[in-house]
Order: sequence, then C-alpha cells, then structure tokens
Amino acid sequence: PIATRKISEAVLQTIAAKLPELIGGCADLNPSTFARLVGYGDFQKPGEIKKIFEGAVIDDDGKNDDVSGIFNYEGRNIHFGVREHAMGAVANGLALHGGFRPFTGTFFVFSDYMRPPMRLAALSKLPVVFVFSHDSIGVGEDGPTHQPIEQLMNLRAVPNLTVIRPADAMETVEAWRAALFNKEGPTVLVFTRQKLPIIDRDRFSPADGLHKGAYILWQSGESLPDIIIIGTGSEIHIALEAAEKLAKEDLNVRVVSMPSWELFDKQTDEYRESVLPVSVRKRVAVEAGIKLGWERYVGLDGAVIGMETYGTSAPGKLLFEKFRITADAVYKVAKRLLSRE
Repeated sequence: PIATRKISEAVLQTIAAKLPELIGGCADLNPSTFARLVGYGDFQKPGEIKKIFEGAVIDDDGKNDDVSGIFNYEGRNIHFGVREHAMGAVANGLALHGGFRPFTGTFFVFSDYMRPPMRLAALSKLPVVFVFSHDSIGVGEDGPTHQPIEQLMNLRAVPNLTVIRPADAMETVEAWRAALFNKEGPTVLVFTRQKLPIIDRDRFSPADGLHKGAYILWQSGESLPDIIIIGTGSEIHIALEAAEKLAKEDLNVRVVSMPSWELFDKQTDEYRESVLPVSVRKRVAVEAGIKLGWERYVGLDGAVIGMETYGTSAPGKLLFEKFRITADAVYKVAKRLLSRE
C-alpha cells in the first residue's frame, strides 16, 4: 500500500529526466504534496539569496558561507510561498510564454484560492498541470478546515478543465500520462494522503482504461449486470469490497472505476453504453465528497454514498466509518436497490 501522492512524486522524477521543459513547485507544501523535482535545483535569483543569508551561520563550523551558487536560474523547482493564487498565475504565465510545461502543488482544499487562475487556464486552453494532495476526509486529524468536501464538484463544473482522481499506483501513472498528453487545456490531478492498496491488474482490468475516463474494473458474471457500483480514488477499494460480498450471493455485480468525468463524457455513445448500459438502472456511486452531481450517472433510480456535511478531526479510517463511506454501507444500499421491483 502506498499513497497516490507518493507515487506521483516517483512518476514526476521519471518525467523530469525526459522532459527538460517541466518546471514547477508548491505553495510551501513540498514535504506534504511531493510535487517536486528531486535533484534539479531551485529557481531563485542568487543575489537575493545571498542577502537573505548574509551574516547567518549556514554550517556547524561557525563560519559564514558563500551561498551565491546554491540557487540559480537553471533550477526547476519554484518555491512559490503560501500564495496559491499567485502560483496559479505564474504557472499560466509560463505556459503562455511557451517552452515550459508548468505544474503546481498544494492541498486540495486550497484549490479554492486558485480558482480564478485555474478558470483562466481552462478559458485560455493552457496545458498547466495542477497537482493536489490530501483529497478527502482521509486527511484525518487536520480537521474540517483541511478536508475537501465540495472541491471535486466545483472543479468538475469548470469547462475545459480535466479532473482526474486515480484509485491506485497504476492509475496514478496513467493520470500523469493523460495530463502530459492533454495540450488543449489544464489538468487537475487529485491524490491521497493515506496509503491505498495496489489493485491486482492480473485479476482486474488494466489501468490504461483511465484514458477513457471510466472503465469496467471488474464484473462477477457475464452479460448485463444486476447492479453497477461506481467509484473514484480511494473509494474504488470500498466498491470492490462491497461488490465481492454481493457476488457471493450469486449476484452479477459490475464495478466501474471513473477517475475522470470529463474524459468519460468525451467517449463515443457506444463506449459509454458498454460501461454504463441504459437498461441497468440499479446503480450506486461512492465518493468521499459531496453527492451533488452524481445523479447524472446513477439516475433517479440509483443511490449515492458520500458527504452531506463537513468532516471532523479524527484519524481518516475512523472518519470513513463515522460518515458511513464503507463497504458495508455500499452493500446495504445495493441490497435495498435490488429489492425494488
């Protein structure tokens, strides 16, 4: 098990080695979001840094060191400071200038501060990659101020903004691939703080289904399913656990991983029908965010398991239980839908 924010960091290093124009950084949250390029230096004016450290003891030897060469214009990490709005504006400027592929990084709840530049990036078709971590109540002890509830739906509402919330390590790899190939607008990548199991791709469908926005991750039987369970991010694991419990009762259950609404909506009618058949009206969506919007995929006959209030301060696992975003809750809701004529 590993957090998708950590997988993202590993992927970034691979990309950086092959994409010299990649540049970016965080709003003072490098150690938390891991949106950084390790070993590629920091972008900073040398003279200013020397003034900052003038008279300071840099090493333990008691001597004042010459730090003029530590930072330079060749560095590819930008320390934006605690100013998300400006960070987004700078990234847009780099994209508009050309020759750069900028990315930013901060907590997902702070996307609210970046909303204007993100909207402008979408409006201007700028290929900026906005990286966010701490994606849900899974943040835990930081409490409701830092637990995003409505942010996913807020960003899904922005035209030409592609939002991707991967479910495990392999979907994270494909999410970065999708972001880099999206040159017609910005991409939002939303990662977890908490560790997630890695989905066994020998048993379940390949992660490259992410590029279609949604794909059949697993189905217990042949032909049309009795019920469809849709999940994103960390909740896909909850969906799988509930589906396997239902399958033991001889039910034909389909689990759909839907990391990106925008990518799914761009697919052909035939593909979307193959994943979410119109004739299968019993559907459950599970996501640790506000429920609003999911009715477009579950319909009036379906159900949504998600958040209706702000979170609270406690370990993430306890919060999922408190707010009933669990496999048991999905199972019970599915059974209720199946009992209807």
